[in-house]
Amino acid sequence: MEYRTPPVSEAKLRIQPRLIIHGGAGNIQRSNFPPEKYAAYRDALLSIVTKTQTFMNSSPSSYNEKIKKHPSALDIATHAVVLLEDNPLFNSGHGAVFTRDGVNELEASVMVSRGLKKRGVGVMGLRRVRNPILLAKRMLERGEEDLAPAGDDDDDVTGHVKGNDDLDVPSAQGHTQLHGPTAEKLATRYGLPLVDPSYFFTQQRWDEHIRALEREKSGIPSSATWHADEYLPQGTCGAVALDAEGVICAATSTGGMTNKLTGRIGDTPVVGAGFWAEEWDEDVEEEVFRADPGISFAGPLKGLLADCFPTPWMHSPSFEPLQAAATSRSRSVGFSGTGNGDSFLRVNAVRTVAAIARYRPCPGSLALAKVAGPGGQLQQSAGDRWGRTGEGEGGIIGLECVLERDQDGRVVGARSEVLMEYNCGGMYRAWIDDEGKPVMSIWSNGSADEL
Repeated sequence: MEYRTPPVSEAKLRIQPRLIIHGGAGNIQRSNFPPEKYAAYRDALLSIVTKTQTFMNSSPSSYNEKIKKHPSALDIATHAVVLLEDNPLFNSGHGAVFTRDGVNELEASVMVSRGLKKRGVGVMGLRRVRNPILLAKRMLERGEEDLAPAGDDDDDVTGHVKGNDDLDVPSAQGHTQLHGPTAEKLATRYGLPLVDPSYFFTQQRWDEHIRALEREKSGIPSSATWHADEYLPQGTCGAVALDAEGVICAATSTGGMTNKLTGRIGDTPVVGAGFWAEEWDEDVEEEVFRADPGISFAGPLKGLLADCFPTPWMHSPSFEPLQAAATSRSRSVGFSGTGNGDSFLRVNAVRTVAAIARYRPCPGSLALAKVAGPGGQLQQSAGDRWGRTGEGEGGIIGLECVLERDQDGRVVGARSEVLMEYNCGGMYRAWIDDEGKPVMSIWSNGSADEL
């Protein structure tokens, strides 16, 4: 057990922004993963998380000269996902997989823990929107006007989609989800770039598409969407960010499942299934345990005792809390899922994680393990088909944050933790650790791979 003296409370406590990203999960086996392929994914993930970290930590004046504001969690998370969408290694945007009919149909979603009226939105069935995550972002932001009383709207969208002139799409209205041509018309009204469908073609994804269909026709025991000896992308790309205001955003984008039926909708655009973010107040008076700010636990004891506490035990620098009667506490989480979307839909996976953390209550890491860890709800949903069809396979990344405020609403304490869990061969991911350093992993949780 280590002892330390808590620092003197600062006049204003700044919440440290945090970030984690993922590039898909599934039957990613170390045994058939060549070193050069690993190097390519490692370089890509570290580059994306590092570039986003630079953006995340940019000064208010350099980011937004007019309003002198740090990048928001929504800005940070979608910035990372745009980089993932533009990289053909990942199953979103330019690297999207093909349906059985040889077309690309994209999906995306965003959700914030607080601050915007719609909270979360999803878009799907997209064939021409270059960066689906930007459509979801804009739809969420425009919700402030879309949900305003009649006459309060100051609409600034322009343009139209050729071939969709019969669709009347003045805005997203109060809708949470939009599909296909309607969503694409809205993208043009928002001024977002559309591309020819050929933009999404990559030879690697086309070859995976054809090989899987040929195996299915030849009678080899596999399906067109999963194979025991080859990783066929069935996951997503995503990012979860915490900003300097304590807001968490989850952003997710995907091409879906390799050789899915054209028109199939996965978990990515469905609120609660593939993504979730929320914030709630905790009852400090009913808290069973209150950490002594002068004591911290070291080594294995730290993790063991953390599992016993009813509130998150996050290993951040200590602070001097106020008395319980003068302090309120809020807790927030945000998660982005990846894997077999049909399984995520069946158990409403990501919202279930948040619900366990909130209502049990327990640390987000434990809640995450109960759903996405080995033997968790996702795996259980596959029944005796586990390991034979790809069902139940997946992983989830996330962030958890606890804020303590005084009677005047001033933040006097902040703790946060990066979360990750998976139950399958591997999960592509990278994050910024507690020391501000970028870390990448496919096969380990919470640390870099041991090669």
